[in-house]
This record gives sequence, C-alpha cells and structure tokens, in this order.
Amino acid sequence: MKTIVLMLYAATMFLGATLLFMVQPMFARMVLPLLGGSPAVWNTAMLFYQVALLAGYGYAHLITRRLAARSQVLLHGALLLLPLVVLPLAVPAGWQPPTDTSPVWWLLGLLAVAVGLPFFVVSTTSPLLQAWFARTSHPLAADPYPLYAASNVGSMLALLAYPTLIEPALRLGDQSRIWAGGYVLLAGLTLACALVVWRGAGVVVPPADAPERDTSSRQPITMLRRARWVLLAFVPSSLMLSVTAYLSTNIAPVPLLWTIPLALYLLTFILLFGGRTIPHQIIARALPILMLPLVFTLAAQATGPLLLLLPLHLLVFFVVAMVCHGQMALDRPEARHLTEFYLWMSVGGALGGVFNSLVAPLVFRTVLEYPLVLVLACMLNANLQRAAPQAAAAVSPRRALPWRERLAMVGRPLFRLNGIAVSAWDMILPLGLGLLTAVLVLGTQRLAFGATQAGVGVMFGVPALLCFLLSRRPLRFALGVAAILLAAGLYVNTQGQLLHVERTFFGTHRVLLSQNGQFHQLAHGPTLHGTQSLDPARRDTPLSYYYASGPAGQLFGTLGPTRRSVAVVGLGVGSLACYRQPGQAWTFYEIDAAVERIARDPQFFTFLADCAGDTPVRLGDARLTLGEASPQSYDLLVMDAYTSDSVPIHLLTREALAMYTSKLASGGVLAFHISNQFFDLHPVLSALADDAGLVALAQDDLAVSAEESAAGKHGSQWVVMARSVGDLGALADDPRWYRLQIPGAPLWTDDYSSILGVLKLR
Repeated sequence: MKTIVLMLYAATMFLGATLLFMVQPMFARMVLPLLGGSPAVWNTAMLFYQVALLAGYGYAHLITRRLAARSQVLLHGALLLLPLVVLPLAVPAGWQPPTDTSPVWWLLGLLAVAVGLPFFVVSTTSPLLQAWFARTSHPLAADPYPLYAASNVGSMLALLAYPTLIEPALRLGDQSRIWAGGYVLLAGLTLACALVVWRGAGVVVPPADAPERDTSSRQPITMLRRARWVLLAFVPSSLMLSVTAYLSTNIAPVPLLWTIPLALYLLTFILLFGGRTIPHQIIARALPILMLPLVFTLAAQATGPLLLLLPLHLLVFFVVAMVCHGQMALDRPEARHLTEFYLWMSVGGALGGVFNSLVAPLVFRTVLEYPLVLVLACMLNANLQRAAPQAAAAVSPRRALPWRERLAMVGRPLFRLNGIAVSAWDMILPLGLGLLTAVLVLGTQRLAFGATQAGVGVMFGVPALLCFLLSRRPLRFALGVAAILLAAGLYVNTQGQLLHVERTFFGTHRVLLSQNGQFHQLAHGPTLHGTQSLDPARRDTPLSYYYASGPAGQLFGTLGPTRRSVAVVGLGVGSLACYRQPGQAWTFYEIDAAVERIARDPQFFTFLADCAGDTPVRLGDARLTLGEASPQSYDLLVMDAYTSDSVPIHLLTREALAMYTSKLASGGVLAFHISNQFFDLHPVLSALADDAGLVALAQDDLAVSAEESAAGKHGSQWVVMARSVGDLGALADDPRWYRLQIPGAPLWTDDYSSILGVLKLR
C-alpha cells in the first residue's frame, strides 16, 4: 500500500509540474503576435507566472497550517473544479494592447484573465501534495524533498518537449485542448491523493506543532534565515530572465530560446534536491573561474561569435543557480516547515521577476540589472570563505615600524557580513583594480590601439586576471568585478560612441556615432537598424540595407516612381522616406513610439524631416494597425519590421500574408526585408507565396566591397511578391533577382510555426 501511495503522489506531482511548465511557453506563444514579437513578452509572462506561483505556494502553506486534513480536502476539491469553466485556454476576444503606453500592465491583466485561475490551481500541487505526503507513515515522509526533485523532472521535460516536439507538431488550438485534457486528469489524480488523506489509509495527520520525525535540521526559522532564502532565490530568478532576454534579443523571441534558461534553472533543483552529483565546494570554486570570461565579454561589449557567447552566458547562469540553490538545499528545514520554505523561495523568485520586468526598465536606461545581479551572485558565494582569515600577524614591539602598524590596521576586520570578516582591503583592492582598468581603457584608446583584439585584451584581460587573485574572498571579488564593469563604461567599442540610449518594452535603442565619425547609427541589441551620413552632400542618401545599388534601391528605382501609395512597416531611422517621389502618399507603421522620437530628433537623424513631408507614422503592431487600413489601399507595401536581428514570426504567417494582399491595389507589390544572421527565411516566404498563389523573386546582396562598406552599405536579403510576373516590372528580367521556389518548405500559420526547420546550421 505504501508503494501505491508513493507512486500516486509522485505521478500526480509529475503531471502537475508538466502542465505548469507546458502552459508557460504555450500561452506566451499565443499572445506574442499581439505585441510585435518583443522579448519582453516572455519576461513579463514569467513575472506573472512567478507571482501566481507565489500565490499557489501561499495557499498551500496557509491551508496546511490552519485547516484539518479533511477540511483541506474539501476546500481543495472545490478549487480543482473552478478552472474547468475557462478551459481550453485561449486569448479572449477583444483584447488589444495599448499603443501610447507600456503594455506591461495590459499583458499582466490578460494573463490573469485568460490563464490565471488554472495556473494558480496547478501551482498548488507540488507543495500541497508534499505536505500531505509528509504526514503519512511512508518511510520517505520525514524528508519529502526528493519528491520536489521528481516534480521538477516533469517541469524540465515539458519545457524541452515544447519547442522540439509539441510546437513543431501541433497547432496552438490542439495544444490547448490537450492541456485541458491533462488538467482533467490532474484533477482526478489529486482527488485520489485527497481520498487517501480522507480515508486515512496509511496516513497519520499530526497537528502542525507535533514532534517531527526528521531530526537532520533543528535550526530555528529566524527572519534572517528567511531573508537569506529569499535572496538566494532572487539571484537565479533575475539572472534567468536576464539571460533569456539576451538570447531573445540576439537571436529571436521564440519558445525554443525561452525554455533553455528555464530548463537549466529547473535542472539545478533536480540535481540538488534529488541528490547532489557534484560537491557544492567545487561548484562554488568554479563560479569565479567562469565568471571572469563573462565579465570580460560584458566589459568589451562583445556581440560575437554567438556560438561561443551563448554557451558562456548559459554556463555561468547554471553555475550561479547551482551555487545559490545549493546553499538553499543545504539549509532546507525539516519537513514540518516544508511549505514555509517553498513560500519564501517563491517570494525570492517573484521578486526577481518584479525587479527585471517592472523595476529595471523604469530605473535603468540600459540592461544594467544583468551585471548588477552577477555582482550580487559573486557576493553570495560565501562557501569559498568559511571563516575570516586571521588578521595580520602581530608585530613585535621591538621591531614595530609605523608603516607596518598602519598596514596591520588596514587588514583588521571592520565588521562581519554573513559571518565573514570585512576589512579595509576589501574596499581598497577593488578600487585600485577599477582605477587600473580605467587607466588601461583611456590609455589604450588614446594610442588608437583600443579597436584591436590585442587592445581589448590589455584593457580587460589584465584586470580580469588580477581580479581572480581576489576570488577567495567573495565580497572583495564581487567588488572587483563591479569595478571592472564600471570602468568599462569608458570604452568606446567598434560600433561607435554612444550618443543616446532609450529603453522601452520593446528593447533598448542606442544612437551611436560611428568610430570614423562619419555616420549616426541606430542599434537595437547588437544589430544596426539604420545609418545616416553626417556629410551634408549625402545626408538624404539611404544607406545600410537601403543602399541605392542594393535590392531596396533597385526596388524603388524600378517600381517606386509608378506607385502612388506606399506603406512601410518598420520605421527604423526613416531611411526609405528618401525614395519618396512627389505626389506619392506614404504611411509608416511602427510599434515603438521611442523609435519615432529618435527618428524625428534632428540632432540624430533627419530623413523624416528632409524627405517624408507630412507622412504619418501609425503606432502599434502592424497586424493590428495595418489591418485597419482600407482594402486595396497601397500600390507598394514594404515589410521591414525587426526585433533586433529577427523578423517577428507573426508577420510571416499565412494569415498575415492574406491581410497584406488584401491591402494591395491591383498590380501592387509586396516586399520583405529578410536579412538575418541565424535563420534562413527563404523557405518560409516561398511556402507563403506558393500557398497564396503569388509570384516571388529574391535577391541576396551579401557581397559588399570594402569601398561600399566604407560608404555605408550593408549586405541585405530581400523578397518581392506580386499576383503576376507583370506586376514586378523590370525586376522580373533583372538577373540579380531569382525566382523563389523551394518545394516542401514549411508553411507558417498563426497557430503553427517552428524555427527548427529554418535555423542556419553553418
């Protein structure tokens, strides 16, 4: 009977964890098209999930402390029935995001209405069932924490299965119906677990203050201990969101990249609460060794190669999570405090979400939360220093010298932090390291040596090596890391000198002065989104991806003069406006108001002021704002929307293309800018054109000469579509454009898309 009870509880917790972490990417994928594919969608959704998880853990803690076993069963049985009224999950009709304010609160409200109740109920499963199991006569009841590890196995499997198996094979509607069926099964299994409690089959329900079988941990639960649990949970939660934002910004905001950090996060719980495979001291020692290469890349503002940078960011995050969660696992209380332990752990996780999703975007102009929490992680790595080192050896009065006495005084403890003595050296040495870094940065750049790899190595490699000498003392090492990163603010990288930075829900936009001082550039993440020459003679010349000799120049040079009405989705710095002809009516569609502000600021860019005239800029996601335009409104429609380096997926679906073509006048042409470092979008566009019965031509203008590059040209890839070959005019006979026909290419729809088939593997 005891084996059956264990299997029942383990299976129920496994299923609950699977559903809990399947719904997260699934519903975020549903809502992503409403918000332009912004990476902040996932971080905001994670904030909601963490707060809902906190509510679920709080509920479990409250009812197990305040109610008798049968009362718990009755209450929870009724609660299990409530989510059935909102299943299957879907975005409610009529929900549209605001265009004039941040959509964070709108998105949180949508999540609360659409998925809040089912997620809350499922989130109660793990702590509640562990608390119930801890009251049984099973031999494992005294230490039920391994069940928590088992539930995290279900969580991780769900996360890994979603982007690799579920998303490529099932449409969103099918996923939602399967999830609803899984919830019904979970409710049945949970009621079976409750029935065991109700009947008392092998179950003993002692009062909350009864003596505990487990005698492994008898430390009192003080406020200081609770605060330490919160802080140790906060750091991995915040870092997980920072690394996720890094992946989404540099590659694409898609479930495949959302789930990797979260899966690593869950893996640490599996390893640490199910039995550690690596001694904690080894993990603690590995942290500074791995941290310094990451500090080097952050200081040097490195953007590639991503095949090296991405594993480094993920590895450091994993080790930090192992260190923090490892200290929590070592300090976990006896089973009668289990629900309280999980409650404070979830408080820390929720605070990490609040900090990254709500506080940081308002307080910091750049993504400063990432390095700040890395510094905090180094500070919390207290296992490297179990006891305070002895103060400087006493000096014999006979041989004492004034300078030696002063030196000894500097080394004496000033106060204790987390049980570790802190001396003046813990402040002086990092300060010196920061000053050295600043001198190296300024000196190397003054010698015109800073743009080289050797120069970067001198500026940040030398301080990083010296910082490693401080790694045995966590506070000293953490302050050394902070000093290097602070001094790195003096560095002007190869992208150029920072003139302006603005952070919004949709990303961080930076205006740069190029290193040669000839151009102003707009960057989102590591990707440039527009360039303007500072030479008055070339001020109105479209550059970068819109160069006259490139596909965009050919498109507007050949077809532009004959088009009376033009729409451009994606404003950038307004480069394309200078292809506008007299008598033409243009409209720009842009999701981020900050981009329009930057493009209209004459101290940065003047394309709109010089060339656009009274051209309106419609704010909001193009699927919504363009959809409001009258049918057959445009003779030429240009799709140039980007999130960092990737085109938002919801703008490349069958439904999106149907909307675009409905806005094209007879003989109209549709153009897509698809330049991308990581995805080959040609098959996607080919399948869309074939499905819609359109003719598609493509050009890959990637061979840019040194002279063209110096003049401001960037390589680009474009696809044009029309209802007939004749609508494409001279482009159809231009040998630089080829017919785009790729048999068997995947067809993306609003409820089905997968990036696995379009990844560039080379």
